[in-house]
This record gives sequence, structure tokens and C-alpha cells, in this order.
Amino acid sequence: MTQQFHDNHLSANALDQIFREARSYNGWHDKAVTEEQIHQIYELMKMGPTSANMQPARLVWCKSQESRDQLAEFASDANKKKIKTAPVVVIIGYDIDFHEELPWLFPHTDAKSWFEGDEEGRKQGAARNSALQGAYLMIAARALGLDCGPMSGVDLDKITDQFFADQPRHRADWVCAIGYGDKETIFDRSPRPDFGKFNRID
Repeated sequence: MTQQFHDNHLSANALDQIFREARSYNGWHDKAVTEEQIHQIYELMKMGPTSANMQPARLVWCKSQESRDQLAEFASDANKKKIKTAPVVVIIGYDIDFHEELPWLFPHTDAKSWFEGDEEGRKQGAARNSALQGAYLMIAARALGLDCGPMSGVDLDKITDQFFADQPRHRADWVCAIGYGDKETIFDRSPRPDFGKFNRID
């Protein structure tokens, strides 16, 4: 049987929307992000690949003004307004004990046993793969016509204590505002390196 390969690709406009023209926003228009849109983002994000389908990301969507104000208390001064005024800010965290879910997430084999007794290895795997999922989240949001404002200038320990208080094995890693970006709040695009600067093909 002849192998069939995919030769279709996204349009130039779609690639512009997701990558080439997309920006990290610092301010937002007063337009809500709905719960339906949040679910749509997740339904796309979860399809991105993770090692052994471990799906370690644990997300808290701060949609109410109360939750965003609480989150802003743990942010740097430069990020407080970004968080308070965004329609929604998602906390991207991870579960150190993600392996407990592997019997149904990766049923082909006993993948849970690969991670038992190795907490440090689980932390590394969870951090790496949840970061991947956070990137998928941003791509999904942009694909759905939304803008993103990722931030790391926050107190992750305090966010963990506040927002994952009922899940002691979860850790916050970074946050991302999502909404309709105000172009007046962004800088000129920073340089992007040519291929030869940081790449080689052996």
C-alpha cells in the first residue's frame, strides 16, 4: 500500500495570525472572553503531544474580577495592571503526581511504573511537558482570534499557596493573560534571529 503524506498547510493569513503578526500584549480592550471560548481553547490545547500523554498541566482560569485582583497581589508592579484589566488570566501549573492518571491517559502499557519512586524525575517531566501545553494554549487562543500576554513576573510560591491550596502536589509555573489586545500597549517587535544564528543541520 502506498503511504499517503499530508501536503496541505495553513494559509498565510492563518500563519500570520498565530505566529508572524501575533504579539504579546500589555493591555486589553474591554471585551469579555466567554466560558465557551475558554473551553474551546482547552479542547484544542489538550490535543498537543506530551510525553506518554502525561497531560501534567493544571490550569486555573481567573475570570472574575475578584480572582484577578487576588492574582495581581502576587505580581510585580509592572504586571499588576495587566492582570487586573485582562478579561481572563490563566495560571499554568503542573501536577508532580501526574503519573497517577497514566493508567487511563496512556493505557497501552504500565506507564505509571516508569515514574514511581522518582519524584525529581517527575518534577522535571511535569515542568517540561506543562510548558509545552502552555505553548499549545497560546497557539490555540491565537487560532481562535484571541491575543495573549504571557508573564513570569509573579510570586509562584504565593500563587501556588493561594490557588492550589486544595491540591498540595500542584505547582504554579507561569501565567498568561488572554483577551483582545490593545495595539497601543505594545512596543515595536523585538529582533528575531535568522536561522544561521542559533541553528545547525548536521
